[in-house]
Amino acid sequence: MCAAELGSKYNRVWIPDNEEVWQSAEITKNYKAGDSFLHVQLEDGTELSYPVDPAALPPLRNPDILVGENDLTALSYLHEPAVLHNLKIRFVESKLIYTYSGIILVAINPYKQLPIYGDAIIHAYSGQNMGDMDPHIFAVAEEAYKQMARNNKNQSIIVSGESGAGKTVSARYTMRYFATVSKSSSNAHVEDKVLASNPITEAVGNAKTTRNDNSSRFGKYTEISFDRSYQIIGANMRTYLLEKSRVVFQSENERNYHIFYQLCASAMQPEYEHLKLGSAEEFNYTRMGGSTVIEGVDDRANMVETQKTFALLGLKRDFQMDVFKMLAAILHLGNVEIAAVGDERSSISMEDKHLSIFCELLDLNCDKMARWLCHRKIVTTSETVVKPMTRAQAVNARDALAKKIYSHLFDFIVERINQALQFPGKQHTFIGVLDIYGFETFDVNSFEQFCINYANEKLQQQFNLHVFKLEQEEYMKEDIPWTLIDFYDNQPVIDLIEAKMGILELLDEECLLPHGKDENWLQKLYNNFVNKNTLFEKPRMSNTSFIIQHFADKVEYKCEGFLEKNRDTVHEVLIEILKESKFHLCTNFFQDSPVSISPFSSTINVKSARPVLKSPNKQLRTTVGSKFRNSLSLLMVTLNATTPHYVRCIKPNDEKLPFEFDSKRVAQQLRACGVLETIRISAQSYPSRWTYIEFFSRYSILMTQQELSINDKKQICKIVLQRLIQDPNQYQFGRTKIFFRAGQVAYLEKLRSDRLRQACTLLQRRVRGWLQRRRFLALRRAALTVQQYFRGQRTVRQAITARNLKETWAAIIIQKYCRGYLVRRLCQLIHVAAVTIQAYTRGFLARKKYRKMREEQKAVVLQKYARAWLARRRFQNIRRFVLNIQLSYRVQQLQKRIEEQSKENHGLLERLTNLASTHMNDVDTIQKLESELEKLTAQKRTYEEKGKKYKEDSEQKILKLENQNKELQEQKETLEIKLQEKTEEMKEKMDDLTQQLFNDVQKEENQRMILEKNFQNQKQDYEKEIELLKGEIKILKEEKIQLQQQIQQEITTQDGLKMEVGQLTKQAQKIPELQKEIELLQTQKLDVEKQAHSQKRELREKMSEVTKQLLESYDFEDVRSRLSTEDLEHLNEDGELWFAYEGLKKATRVLESHFQSQKEIYEKEIEGLNFKVEHLSQDINHLQKLFREENDINDGIRLEVSRLTSENLVIPDLKQQVAELENQKLDLENRLQEQTIKLKGKMEEMSNRLHYELERDRTPRRTTEAQNEVDIKEKESLKDTIQGIEGLSNGLMQDEIQGELQSKIKQVTTRLAEENMDLEEKLDMKDRIIKKLEDQIKTLTKTIEKSEAHVPTVPKEYIGMMEYKKEDEERIIQNLILDLKPRGVVVNMIPGLPAHILFMCVRYADYLNDADMLKSFMNVTIDGIKQVVKEHSEDFEMLSFWLSNTYYFLNCLKQYSGEEEFMKHNTPRQNKNCLKHFDLSEYRQILSDLAIQIYHQFIIVMENNIQHMIVPGMLEYESLQGISGLKPTGFRKRSSSIDDTDTYTMTSILQQLSYFYSTMCQNGLDSELLKQAVKQLFFLIGAVTLNSLFLRKDMCSCRKGMQIRCNISYLEEWLKDKNLQSSNAKETLEPLSQAAWLLQVKKITDDDAKEICEHCTSLSTVQIVKILNSYTPIDDFEKRVTPSFVRKVQAMLNNREDVPQLMLDTKHLFQVTFPFTPSPHALELIQVPSSFKLGFLTRV
Repeated sequence: MCAAELGSKYNRVWIPDNEEVWQSAEITKNYKAGDSFLHVQLEDGTELSYPVDPAALPPLRNPDILVGENDLTALSYLHEPAVLHNLKIRFVESKLIYTYSGIILVAINPYKQLPIYGDAIIHAYSGQNMGDMDPHIFAVAEEAYKQMARNNKNQSIIVSGESGAGKTVSARYTMRYFATVSKSSSNAHVEDKVLASNPITEAVGNAKTTRNDNSSRFGKYTEISFDRSYQIIGANMRTYLLEKSRVVFQSENERNYHIFYQLCASAMQPEYEHLKLGSAEEFNYTRMGGSTVIEGVDDRANMVETQKTFALLGLKRDFQMDVFKMLAAILHLGNVEIAAVGDERSSISMEDKHLSIFCELLDLNCDKMARWLCHRKIVTTSETVVKPMTRAQAVNARDALAKKIYSHLFDFIVERINQALQFPGKQHTFIGVLDIYGFETFDVNSFEQFCINYANEKLQQQFNLHVFKLEQEEYMKEDIPWTLIDFYDNQPVIDLIEAKMGILELLDEECLLPHGKDENWLQKLYNNFVNKNTLFEKPRMSNTSFIIQHFADKVEYKCEGFLEKNRDTVHEVLIEILKESKFHLCTNFFQDSPVSISPFSSTINVKSARPVLKSPNKQLRTTVGSKFRNSLSLLMVTLNATTPHYVRCIKPNDEKLPFEFDSKRVAQQLRACGVLETIRISAQSYPSRWTYIEFFSRYSILMTQQELSINDKKQICKIVLQRLIQDPNQYQFGRTKIFFRAGQVAYLEKLRSDRLRQACTLLQRRVRGWLQRRRFLALRRAALTVQQYFRGQRTVRQAITARNLKETWAAIIIQKYCRGYLVRRLCQLIHVAAVTIQAYTRGFLARKKYRKMREEQKAVVLQKYARAWLARRRFQNIRRFVLNIQLSYRVQQLQKRIEEQSKENHGLLERLTNLASTHMNDVDTIQKLESELEKLTAQKRTYEEKGKKYKEDSEQKILKLENQNKELQEQKETLEIKLQEKTEEMKEKMDDLTQQLFNDVQKEENQRMILEKNFQNQKQDYEKEIELLKGEIKILKEEKIQLQQQIQQEITTQDGLKMEVGQLTKQAQKIPELQKEIELLQTQKLDVEKQAHSQKRELREKMSEVTKQLLESYDFEDVRSRLSTEDLEHLNEDGELWFAYEGLKKATRVLESHFQSQKEIYEKEIEGLNFKVEHLSQDINHLQKLFREENDINDGIRLEVSRLTSENLVIPDLKQQVAELENQKLDLENRLQEQTIKLKGKMEEMSNRLHYELERDRTPRRTTEAQNEVDIKEKESLKDTIQGIEGLSNGLMQDEIQGELQSKIKQVTTRLAEENMDLEEKLDMKDRIIKKLEDQIKTLTKTIEKSEAHVPTVPKEYIGMMEYKKEDEERIIQNLILDLKPRGVVVNMIPGLPAHILFMCVRYADYLNDADMLKSFMNVTIDGIKQVVKEHSEDFEMLSFWLSNTYYFLNCLKQYSGEEEFMKHNTPRQNKNCLKHFDLSEYRQILSDLAIQIYHQFIIVMENNIQHMIVPGMLEYESLQGISGLKPTGFRKRSSSIDDTDTYTMTSILQQLSYFYSTMCQNGLDSELLKQAVKQLFFLIGAVTLNSLFLRKDMCSCRKGMQIRCNISYLEEWLKDKNLQSSNAKETLEPLSQAAWLLQVKKITDDDAKEICEHCTSLSTVQIVKILNSYTPIDDFEKRVTPSFVRKVQAMLNNREDVPQLMLDTKHLFQVTFPFTPSPHALELIQVPSSFKLGFLTRV
C-alpha cells in the first residue's frame, strides 16, 4: 500500500510520547504526499498536528481484532508500539503474563501468586504442541522435552532478564515440569533431589535487592540428565560470576545472602550455640543495608527447609555443621574491630572476642591472624619486608579474606550438590536450564555490569544466529525463495571486549603490573579506541569513565575498582595461616593443588566458573575476567551444541506492584532482551503465516460464488489473493501455508470488516424497509376502514325517508317468507335423499354382515372338525406311546420281580437246608451224649437205686424230646412240600407273563424302530424341501424388480397374515388342554407306582409270614433275628428297580416329545416358508432372515448330534465299570453270607448242645446233693451247665474243665466278633463306592436325556454344583480365566457365566466340607483374575469382561452366603443352594478390593482411549456453519494441510462412547456400574475441555461458546438415546455448560454482572474471572470485556466460599459402589459351553 493509503482518514497510528513511550491517535484528515504535518486526534479527544517525515510516517496501529494475540508475530504491523500495546493489553486487562514472540517466551513478573502452576496445569500441557495452548513456561519446557525425545538431541532453555524479572522462579518451574513428566521408576527419588538443589543454591546465592526480594546474584546452568527412556537420572550444575562483594557490602534496603539471616534467626537453638551467634543486627555484614527482615518471609522456617534439602541430597548433619561453622566465622570476622594507630598503622586488640571466636571456629592461631590482618609481607629478591597497613587497607584485607572464604564455600557447596546428583553410567541426553542475568545499566556501572553485559552480548549473538537459522529452515520447508535478511550482528562489540588488545586483555595486562592503576588502564583504552572504534566513546564531562555501544543501549562504565575486582587477591600470609588450620574444610579450600571433590562426569568438564586458586605466584595467577571469558566460551560451546529455547523475563515496574505496567521500563527491557530484534527480523520477510484451511475459513466471506464452486481449497486461496492483493510481492504461496508481508493481514481484515459492514448495512436496510412497509400498510388499512364507515354513515343519513323505510321494511318481509319457503323445500328434498341413501346403505351393510357371519360360521365348523381330528390323532399317538412305556415298564418290573422271587426262594431253600443240617447235628450230639451216659451208668453201679430213678426220668424226657423232634421233622417236610408247590406255581405264572410281555415288547420295539425310520425319512424330506425353498428364495431375489410392481397384493397377504396370527393365538389356547393331558399322564404314573408299591408290600408280607412260621416253629431267638434283618436288607435293594423304571420312562417320554416337537417344528417351518413364498414376495429381506435362522437351527442340531454321540461313547465304559463293581459287591456279599452262615451254625450247634444237656441232666443233678448245688445256682449260664455236666463224671476235675470251656468260648467269640467287624467295614466301603458310582451314572443319564430332548433340565435333576478334583484347579484357572477370550463368547452365553461356574466349584468344595480345598480354589481364582488383569491392563474388552465377572462372582458369594440381608430376593431353590459349612466374608472383602482395582484400571484405559479426542472434538472442531472463530496465530501454531479429515470430531467422541457402551453391555456389566463409568467419562470430557478452555485464550469467544453448547447437546442426546439420564453424567458437564453460557452472555451492565454471579454457581471465582479476562472477540463487531466489569463481577463474588483453584482435577475419581444384584439364573440350569474346554468338570 502506498503512503496515501496508509495515511487515509480514520486510520489509527502510533506517535511518540514522553510518558507512555507511544500514544495512539486517529487520522482526521487524509495525508497527501509532501505534507509535513499529519492531522490526528488523540484518544482523549485532543486534536494535534503532528510533524512527520514523508520518508518515515508514524507506524500504523493493528486492528482491534489482532490486539491481545498469543504470539506477537501474528500482528499484521510488527513494530515496537504494537508489541508494547499487545503486552500491555494481555498483562493489565487479561491478566496473562506469558506471550510468545516467535521463538521467545516473554514472561512478565506479576508480583502476585497465580494459580497456574499446579500439577493439573502440568498434565494439561504435557504432550501438547506449543501453539495449541496459551503461552506458558510449561509449554516451552514441554517443547524442549518433546524435541529431545523425538530428535535425540540435547536441549537448552535460556532464561534471562534483569534482577527482579522472575528468572529464578521460571527456571525453577521448568525443572519442576521435567521432574513431574519424567518420573523415574526407581526408588532413588532423583527428581526430588534435583528440585531440592534449588532451595540450597538460593539460600547461599540469592539475596534481597532494591529490585527483588529473592535476587540471584550468580549465573547458573543446570544440566538435567536423562536415560534412554527419557527419565531423569541425575543433574549437574555450573555457576558463573558470584557477586562476592555482597558478602562485605550491601546498599541501602538490601541484604546479604539469605543463609546468613537464616543462621542468625536460628542462633538460639541448642545445636547452634557453639557458633556464638546473635541476631542479624549484631553483625556488620548483615546490618549494613539497614534491612534485615523481608516482609512475609520467615528466616527460621527457611532454615529448617534448607536443612531438609541438605538431608534430602544426602548431605549429613556433620557436613551441614561444617558449612554453618564457616558462615558463622565470616560473620564474626566482619565484626573484628581494626583501630588506627596514627596515619600509617593499624592494630587489632587481642581481647577482641569476635577475632577469638573466628579463630576458634576455624582452629587458627589468633596472634598470627591479629598481626597479619594489619601487616603485609613484601618479598623481593634480596629481602622480605613487613609493612604495616593503614586502617582502610586492613579493613580491605579483612573483607577480601571474607569474600575469599565465602567464594570457596559457595563452590564447595555446588560441588557437593553435583556429587549428590551424580549417577552411574552414561547419560543419553540432557536439557540445560540457564538462569543468567540480563542486560543491566545503572547510574553507576562497574566491573560486574561489564561482565554481565559481555555475557549478554554473546548470548544475543547466539540468539540472532538461531533466529536467522529458523527463518531459513521455515522458508526451505515451504519451498519459498530465500532472500538474505539484514539483521544486527554484534560481533564488533564482542571483538571490542575479548579480541586481542581488547578491553579485557588490556585490563589483564594492567593487573600484572606492580603499580597498575585504574587510571592507567583507562588511558590505554582512550588511546586505543577513541575515534578508532565507533562502539567506544569517551564521556564529555568525565575522565574516569568510558561508554560502550551494546546491542541494547549505550552503557557508561566507571573505571574505579576494575583492577581490584579483576585481580581478586588476598594477602599470601593470610592464605598461609588458613592453610595451617586444623579445620579440614578450611585447609582444603586453600590447598595448592586441590583434588576435585565431585567425580561427576559430563560433556563439559567445568563444574564452576570459579576454580580454586592454583598458585600464589602473581605471574601465574589468573584474573576474574579471564576466568569468566573461558567459562563463557565453554557455555557457548554447550549452547551451540544444543537446541536452544528462550525465555525473556520482564519486570513491569520498579515498585513491585501487581499487574502494574510501566511502559518505559518494559520498552527498555524489550530492547535489551532481543525481543524487538526478533520482531524486526520477522518484519523484514513474511511475518504473517496462515495455513490454507485457516485462510479459507477466515476469508471465505470475500470469495465469490464462482470461486467457491472450485473443489480445491488451495487453488481458491490463490485465486482470491491474486484478486484482492495486486502486488504479488506482498505474499508467497508455500506448501502448507501462505506467507504475508507486514500489513497485508490488516488489509485483508479491513476488507473483511468492510464486507461484513456492507452486509450488515444491507440487512439493516432490508429489515428497516420491511418494518416501515408493514407499518404503512397497517396505517393504510386503518385509514380505509375509517373512510368506509364514515362514508357509509353519511350515505345512510342522506338516504333515509319515511317512504324508503316502508319499502325497505316490506321488502325485508317478502324476502323473509320467500327465503323460508325456498329453504324448507330444499330441506325436504335433502331429507328424502338422505333417508333413501341410508336405507340402501344399511341394507348393503346388513347383507355384507350376514355373508360374513355365514362365512365365519362355516369356518368355525371346519375348524371344529379339523381340530377334533388333530386332537384325536394327537391323543392316539400319545396313548400309543404311553402304552409302549407301560408295557416296557411292566416287562422290566415283572422280570425284576421274577429275579427277586427266585433269589428269595433260593435263600429260603438254603436256610431250610441249614436247619436240616443243624437238626442232624443235634441228633448226633444226642447219640453221643447217650453213649456217654451209658458209660457213666456202668461206672456208677454202686448208685443203682438212685441211678435207676434218674435213668427212668431221663428216658422219659428223651422219649419226649424224640417225639418233639419227630413232630418238627414232619412240620418241616410239610412246609417244604408247600413251598415247592407254591414256587412251582409262581414260576409257571411268571414264565407265562414274561413270555407274553417279551412278545409285546418286541412288537413295540419294532413299531418304535419303524417310527424312527419314518422320522428320519421325514427329516430328509424336510431338508430337501428346505433346499428347494432356498432355490426359490434365490429366484425371488432375481425377481425382486418385477415383484415391486405387485404392491397391491400386499393387502391380501396382510389379511392372510392376520388370519394366521388369529389361528396361532387359538392354537396357543390349546396349551392348557395339553397341560391337563400331561397331568392325567402323571396321575396315571402315580397310580402305577402305587400299584407297584402295594404289590411289593404284599410280597413282603407273604414272605414275612412264611419266615415267621418257620421261625416260630424253630425256637431260637438269635437265629430268627439274624434271618429277619437279612431278609429286610435284601428287600430294601429293590430301590434300584425304581430308578431304572424312572429312567426308562423319562427316556421314552423325552424321545417321544423330541420326535413330536421336531416334526411339528419342521411342519410349521415348511408351512410358513410356503406361505411366505406364495404371499410375501415383496419382503425378501424377511425371507433371508428366516433362511439364516433355519441354518442356525440345522447347525445347532448337527452340533448337538455330534456332541451326544461323543458323550454316548463314554457310557459303555462307565457301565462296564459299574458292572465290575457290582460283581465285586456280589462276591463280597456271598463270602460274608457264607461266613455268617458258618458262624451261625457253630453258635447254634453249641447252644443246642448245651440246651439238650441241660434238659437231659436236670434229673441227675437233683439226686446228687453236694455236687448239684452248684449246677442249680448256675443253671441259666453256660458256665453252670459245663460244671454240671462234668460234675456227673468227676467232682474233683470240675473246676479245671469249667475254666477250659470258659476260655475256649471267649476266644471263639472274640475272634468271630473281630472277623465280623472287618467284614462289615469292608462291606460299608464297597457300598459307599457303589453309591457314588450310581450317582455318577444317574447324572450322566440325566445329561444325555436333557441333550436328547433339547429342553432345559428339570431342576430336581441337578443341585447346582461342579465336581472337580483338586489337581484340576490349575486347568480350571487356565481354561476359564487365563485363556478365555471374551470376544465372540459373550454373545451366546448368560452374563457372568465364568463367575457362576467358579461359584459352582466353590459350592462343591463347601459341600465336601473341605476347608483346604475351598481355600486353595479361592486363592488360585483370585490370583488368576489378578494375573489376567495385569497381563491385559490396556485391553478394554478384557478389563470390562473381568470386571463384570468379578462383580457377578462377588454377588454370588453374597447371594448364597446364608445371610438374611442377601436372601430376600432368592427363590426357595436358591435358598437351598446356600453355602453350608464356611463363611467367605473375608474373601468377599478381597474380591471387593480386587473389583475396585479392576474398575480403576478400567476407567484409566477408557480415559486414555478418549482423552486425545476430547479437545479436538469438543473445542477445535467446528460443526456449526458460519461460526468459524479462526484468527491468525503467528509463529507458534500447528501446521495443517488442506485435508482435515484425520482430525477428531464430535462424532469421533460419540462413536468411542458408543463402543464403550456396547462393549460393557455385551460383557453383562451391571447397569449401575455402567452408569458410574459413564459419569466418570463425562466428568473427564467436561474437565479436560474446561481446562483446555482456561489455557486457550483463542477459544474464549462467543462463537466457540455456541459450538460448545451444541456439543454438550450431542452428549445429552447420546445419554437419552442410551437411557442413561439417571446416571448423573449430565450434572458433571454443568461447569462446562456454564462456561459456554458465560462466553455467550452479554457482559456490559451491572445486571449482566449480577446474572453471571447467579447463574455460574458451578464455577469458582478464579475460573469466572479467568474466562472474562480471556474473552477474545473474533470480529470488530464484538467488544472486549472491560477491566471495570471484571472487577465488578469479582467484587460480587468475594462473598462466595470456593476453592481458589483454576484447573479441574482430571484425575479425580468418583467413589465407586458395587450394588448387590442377586443373580436370576438358577445354578441347576447352567450349562458349560464346549468352547470353555472344561469337559473334566461334572455337574452334580
